[in-house]
Amino acid sequence: MINNTLSSYSTATPSIDTELDLAETGQNGIRQLESTLSLSPSLPLSTSARQTWLVFAAAVFLVTVPVFVEAPIVRSLPSLSLALTGFWVWLSFALMSRPATYVWGDLLLGFSWSWLAGAIYWGWLRWEPLWHLPVEFIGLPFACWCLAKNWGKVGNWFYLGSLLGTVLTDVYFYIVDLMPYWRQIMRVDADVVPQILQNALIQVQAPWGQTWAIILAVVLLTVGISALGRNQKHWYAFGGAVLSTILVDSLFLLAAIAA
Repeated sequence: MINNTLSSYSTATPSIDTELDLAETGQNGIRQLESTLSLSPSLPLSTSARQTWLVFAAAVFLVTVPVFVEAPIVRSLPSLSLALTGFWVWLSFALMSRPATYVWGDLLLGFSWSWLAGAIYWGWLRWEPLWHLPVEFIGLPFACWCLAKNWGKVGNWFYLGSLLGTVLTDVYFYIVDLMPYWRQIMRVDADVVPQILQNALIQVQAPWGQTWAIILAVVLLTVGISALGRNQKHWYAFGGAVLSTILVDSLFLLAAIAA
């Protein structure tokens, strides 16, 4: 009977070696879990970094859109260009209604203010450069209100970056005395425009014009690169808008030289 009891006890109780194997297996599982948990944050960080650079690229693209896409539309169909603002706003809210596309809707909403200003100015007020900056500031109260509420940071910072680039470009036009050429281009036939551009280019290539071009370019580069150093989507949108101002202004300069 004692033998039977000892036999049943040895059968029911695992051996010491088995317990050690189980303990080692459990420890290995814990180590694997800890390793997985330590590596897993790198995946969303990588995705976030990629999306941040995509925001930067989209900001650069959206600054060039009013120049190369809206300008031809607004000259012939200003009312259509103005009406498209409503479409951009609707699309931006539609995108913001989904978490996966929220950031793109946010960015598009800020772009809507730049599009609206361009539609109003270039559609009906382009003959007078003094009206340019007041119209471009049309979205500033809304942007400031949203940022005070901590809402729509990507789009509103994009708008502020685009606005800063526009302000500095207009300041350059005032300092170098290019406004008279602006007025002439808006009022003459297309075949006369190349000669006006050549006259304006003389002002730009003068020492005074070159000095101020360098100063304003350094300001834009400093502000834009500093924004990129903050590694946040709304700052990348701001930095992309600021830095793309240099690109757009350079394209205008090349057009004047080619003319």
